[in-house]
Order: sequence, then C-alpha cells, then structure tokens
Amino acid sequence: MNQFLFGIVILIGLILPPVANLMESVMIIHMHMQMPMLVISGFFMGQYFQQRFPHFFSKYNQGGIPGILLFIIIMGYWLLPRTMDEALSVNSVEYFKFISLPFLAGVPLRDSWKKLSKNRKNYTIAFFTVIFFGMGWLYIQANDQLCNNYLVVDQIILGWGSSQWPFV
Repeated sequence: MNQFLFGIVILIGLILPPVANLMESVMIIHMHMQMPMLVISGFFMGQYFQQRFPHFFSKYNQGGIPGILLFIIIMGYWLLPRTMDEALSVNSVEYFKFISLPFLAGVPLRDSWKKLSKNRKNYTIAFFTVIFFGMGWLYIQANDQLCNNYLVVDQIILGWGSSQWPFV
C-alpha cells in the first residue's frame, strides 16, 4: 500500500500545472524526465492493482507478453514527435498522457517483467536500445523542425540525449 501511495503522490505531483508546465517547457525534460516518471508512478501503483485484481492479471497477462506488448505500444506512441507536440497543444492528448503512461505502461510493466523469460527481457531491452538510437539519430539529423512547440536546438539536444539513454 505504501508503494501505491508513493505512486499516487508522484502522479499528482507531475499533474500539478506548475510542475507540468515547467517539465514540458524543455523538450528533453519532457521526454526523458516527465514521461519516465509517469511510468514509474504506474510501476509503483502496480502492486496494488496486482493484489486487488489478481485474476485479471493472471488471465490476461499470462507469460507477461500481452502486458509488455501494451507497454511497448504505449511507449512507442509517446516517442513520436507528433504526440509530444500534441500533448502541449491539445488538452485531451495531455490527459491521455497522464492516464496512459502510468496505467497502460507502468502497471503492465510491473506485472509483465517478472513473468518474462530472460531472453524476452533481453529482447525488450535490445528493442528499446535500437529505438532510442533510431529516435536520437532522427532528432539529430532532421533538418526540419519536428515539433512545432520546441526549437530545433531542443530537438538536437533531445537527439543526443536519446542516443545516450541506452547507456544509462
């Protein structure tokens, strides 16, 4: 229960308008701090949901593959430049960010990770390593501004940060 409360506190803290506006004002902080912290808040809350709904997780997340696929889809969606841009421009997309990352990425990640075999865990890590290198290269090499709400300099900084993220 303490982890659930900790996750709720993190989520509420990230939703507060001054905090959200500050974190979303810098592109690299938006993608590499706010979004992972939203996933972490869901990861902490996941234990409560696992205890509260054990039949649901055992029935629909056998072997951890459905949950990790949902995690990959949600994370892949939020890695796209257009979705980051729309999260700043369209309120419903921002609301979706605050719901999808904790509850559709963080909670399934917690339930799935311990169920995955070592090979599948390694595959998932390798997949995200390649994705972050690819997105980093895209942000660095793109001559055009990919996000309307951020400067090209922010885009290049995010590209270098994304390409270094797998080493962290």
